[in-house]
Formats: sequence, C-alpha cells, structure tokens
Amino acid sequence: MNDNNVKAKCAICEKPVAAAYRPFCSKRCADVDLNRWLTTGYRVHTDEEPDPGEPIPIDLENNP
Repeated sequence: MNDNNVKAKCAICEKPVAAAYRPFCSKRCADVDLNRWLTTGYRVHTDEEPDPGEPIPIDLENNP
C-alpha cells in the first residue's frame, strides 16, 4: 500500500483536512476541539480519589 495516497481526515467531522487548520478541516472544528478541552470533554479516567480541596467539575450538558 502506498502511504502517499492516504488522505488525512478531520479529527472532529472526518472531512478532508485543510493545511491551515491541520489536523482539522476548518476553524469551526478546531474551536469545537478547543471547547472540549476547556470544558473537560476530554478526560483521562483514573482510579485516583479526588482531592477534597479541589472543586468537582460539573458536566452542564448532561446535568440539567
């Protein structure tokens, strides 16, 4: 298989990647990704107990 023929897909919507926004297709998809990082949409799951002095993040999308 020739890797030169492989087209990169946007990390959010899977459309072809635009060089200016790599690895995304547009500013919108880049902003969606940034929002997920800033609102704890991306998490590393762990068995650690939360620090009692640390506030617990609230998922406003899934908790009305």
